[in-house]
Amino acid sequence: MINILFVCMGNICRSPSAEGFFANALEQSAHRGQVSHDSAGTHGYHVNHAPDSRAVETASGFGIDIGDLRARKVRPEDFYNYDLIVAMDQSNFADLQRIQPQDSTATISMMMDYHPEGNPDEVPDPYYGGIDGFVYMCELLKSATAGLLKNIEAQLSR
Repeated sequence: MINILFVCMGNICRSPSAEGFFANALEQSAHRGQVSHDSAGTHGYHVNHAPDSRAVETASGFGIDIGDLRARKVRPEDFYNYDLIVAMDQSNFADLQRIQPQDSTATISMMMDYHPEGNPDEVPDPYYGGIDGFVYMCELLKSATAGLLKNIEAQLSR
């Protein structure tokens, strides 16, 4: 079993959307029973809140339902319970590195490392902008999560 955690700052826009896109892609995979997923935030601003309504609405337009997800903060045990922790941007990547216990086995990576074009190098936070930012976020996540799944499938097929 490979356990993946998607992480952004508040866990109400990017990381729940990434989890939703990944879960959707995983449903089509022969390896769906071999991969688990969750999402969290580096900050606890929105613990137990649903994703931002704009993220829910935009993801829904892509056929992705994230409305039932609830925000939570990254916990120390996540670094032991997850094999891969995927950060949406450099700031959250740095926060994760800072709080990662030395003896943990989790690998931290960047979401856009899995995008076929890898550009931009971060998933921009759409929170303070308009709906266009949410659409752009979803477009990036659709491709990047498909790339991540392809990477995972290759590992599992070895």
